[in-house]
Order: sequence, then C-alpha cells, then structure tokens
Amino acid sequence: MYISMSYSYCRMDIPVFEQLHKEELIDRDALAAIKAREKERIVSVHWDLRTLVYFSILLFTTGLGILLYKNIDTIGHATLVTLAGLLAAVCMGYCFKVAAPYTPSQSVSPNLWFDYTLLLGCLLMLAFVGYLQYQYHVFGMQWGLATFIPMLFLFYCAYFFDHKGVLSMAITNLGAWMGIAVAPLKLVKAFDADKNIIINGVVLGLLLHLLSWLSGRFNVKAHFASVYKNFGVHVLFISLIAAMFQFDDWYFLWFIALAGAAAFHIINAFARSSLYFLVCSVLYGYVGASYVVVRLLFKMDGAGGFPIYFMQLYFIGSAVGLVFLLIHFNRRLKNNDSVQ
Repeated sequence: MYISMSYSYCRMDIPVFEQLHKEELIDRDALAAIKAREKERIVSVHWDLRTLVYFSILLFTTGLGILLYKNIDTIGHATLVTLAGLLAAVCMGYCFKVAAPYTPSQSVSPNLWFDYTLLLGCLLMLAFVGYLQYQYHVFGMQWGLATFIPMLFLFYCAYFFDHKGVLSMAITNLGAWMGIAVAPLKLVKAFDADKNIIINGVVLGLLLHLLSWLSGRFNVKAHFASVYKNFGVHVLFISLIAAMFQFDDWYFLWFIALAGAAAFHIINAFARSSLYFLVCSVLYGYVGASYVVVRLLFKMDGAGGFPIYFMQLYFIGSAVGLVFLLIHFNRRLKNNDSVQ
C-alpha cells in the first residue's frame, strides 16, 4: 500500500517511517524519498546566531570596561569618556535613523542588527554617564541623578523602539534609583538590609504590578506587561519575606500580606494558565509559611528535642506535599502553559 505524504511541515522521525515500511504501510520508494528529504532539510541557526551576537555585545562591553580600568592612567580620562560617548552616539543615531515611527502596539525590528545595536548603545550610554559621575562628578553629590536620568532615557528607548531587553535595564535602573539592586544575588541580601530598603522593595514590587496592569488596561505596549510582572513578582515576594525577618515584632502581619499576595497570584495564574507564576507563588508562599512554623516550634515549651524532631518531620512532609501539589498543578495546566 502506498501512502502519499507531505514532507515540508515538520522534521521527519525516520525510525517511525522505517517501522511503517516493515509493516508494508509505505513502499520502498516512499521511504527513500522521506530519507532524502530529511537529509536535505534546512536547519535553522537563527537562535544560535542571536545568542552569539548577544554574547558578543556582553563581551565587548565587558572588555571595554576592563580596558578603561587597566589603562586609565595611560590613555587618559577625557579620551576614554569621549570614546564611550561617541560609540554610544553612533549606535543610538543609527537606531533613531532606521526605526519605524512609534506605535503603542507591538512593532517589528527594521532589520536583524537593530536590536543588538540598540542594546550596545544603551549599555555604552550607561557606562558613559556612570563614568562621568564617578570621575568628574557632573551631578555633584546628587548620585541619584546618575541613575534617574539614564532610567528615563532607557524607558523612552524601550517604548519608542519596542525592546524588552532595554525595558529590563530601565527597571533595573528604577530599582537602583530607589536604593535596590534588582538582581537575584543582590535581592537575597535584603534579609540583612536596612528596613527602609525593604519598604522600598515592597513599594517597587507594587509599582511594577501597577505598570503591568496599566500596560494591558490601556493597551500601551501590552506585551511589556509580562516583563513588569516578572520583576514585580520576585521583588515583592522577596521583600515581603525579608520584612518577616527584619520586622520581628510584626512578622505575622507581613506573613498575612505574603499569603494574600500568593493567593492573588495563584488565582491569577490559573485564570491565565501560567504555570511559571503559579510555581513562583507557591514556592514563595511555602518559604513564608515555613518561617512561621519554625518560629512557632522554637517557642514551644517542652523537654528534650521535641521541636527539632517535629521540625524535621514538617520539612520532610511539607516537601513531599509541595512536590505532589506542583505535579497536580502541572497536570491541570500542561495543555495551556504560558508565561504571561
């Protein structure tokens, strides 16, 4: 029996077709044609090249920073500042020249190199402004301006050029302006941070959630909502957990806020079929609940090491329960998983 097939829609699973040939569901000519088509199939290297270009930009900017640091005395401050400023100006000038007019909806890059040139220009601009402030104190003692002005520029570029990478840089600068380093390792140090920084973290997390909602509500770069929400979720939850550690007398009130935030995001994650935010909410909620349980166990009266044994049982049992809970959620959402 001969079965006519189309070869262009997907990659061929050759062993499957060989089995079909053995069962005489397709003839030898059809199998040979399938194998020949698979050998001639064009392999996409799109994402490989994009990754290499991104790494090239990071390596270039890192190398430029090392060059500035090691040769500052021989090259001269003015030369280095001028070089960084000129390179940034060239990159940004090219982007403004070839970019399409602004639109509140999602836009397409004019060419392959546009995104990378924009990213390089923004990184060089940050290095330029930071170097000016560090070496020449152009903003005087107003160090906040050294992050506030680049932040405004990055937000403008992110919206005008429709670039999520630049938006992430702008959010990071917003956190730096508020005294918060929006990076995983830096955020973990919030547990030992000043209480004002923790409050700023809570405010920043709520602000990013508001910006995420406004993006979708008014349909202004609605696809940016996921970026705002991604930063906002981690900043808010980590800040709330840090507040439980730092504000010892009021830790239970902060736990109620954490539980409320976790419940809200879990409900929202189910509504949007987002496994990513569902897992984040459950894990952060588990950390907060475990802290409360540990505190209560340490306050228990009794002889021997009963609280310690009970704590061990709690972590074993809760960890197993958490795994089964996540598996259950995954089964419910696996057919409609998204990161929104």
